[in-house]
Amino acid sequence: MKRMAFAAGMVVLVFAVSLRAQTAAPKPDPEFKKFDVFLGHWTYDGENKAGPFGPANRVSGEETGKRILGGFFLQSQFIEKGAMGETRGIEIVGYDPANKTFFSNEYFDNGTMASGAYVFNGSTVTYSGKFMVMGKPYMTKNTMIFAADSMSFTAKAEISTDGKAWAPFFEGQFTKIKPAPKK
Repeated sequence: MKRMAFAAGMVVLVFAVSLRAQTAAPKPDPEFKKFDVFLGHWTYDGENKAGPFGPANRVSGEETGKRILGGFFLQSQFIEKGAMGETRGIEIVGYDPANKTFFSNEYFDNGTMASGAYVFNGSTVTYSGKFMVMGKPYMTKNTMIFAADSMSFTAKAEISTDGKAWAPFFEGQFTKIKPAPKK
């Protein structure tokens, strides 16, 4: 009888531990911590290069990055001002642990949408993606090089219509002015 009670107790214990493991709150993949470098409030100044969207022009903006949805995603909201007026947008970035990729979707106040992926290599972060403007597809690639203290980075972007010929698209300097809020 003691053996059956012990066995029943062990079954209940194993079931309880298994149930607890299933109900424990999931956590973001540790690899996604790389994106913490983008958290906080940033300002930037740069130049849109002459190209399919008009002549070269100076721009400035602000961008705020924060973790959302249990820390599984990064949301970045921005506002940019330049000769073409004001542009607002939002970007959602996540990490796919099955494919080991950082994915991005962006939405702009003029209806433009973009999607792409990020790759980290030390202090250099590269982005490559696609977007549509007035029904025409474009490709972009952006290289961001962070300072040693991660409080600033330079960005250089290129644009292409065919993925073969690339032209300068944007150059700018980003500076973090407020760290991310503590949780």
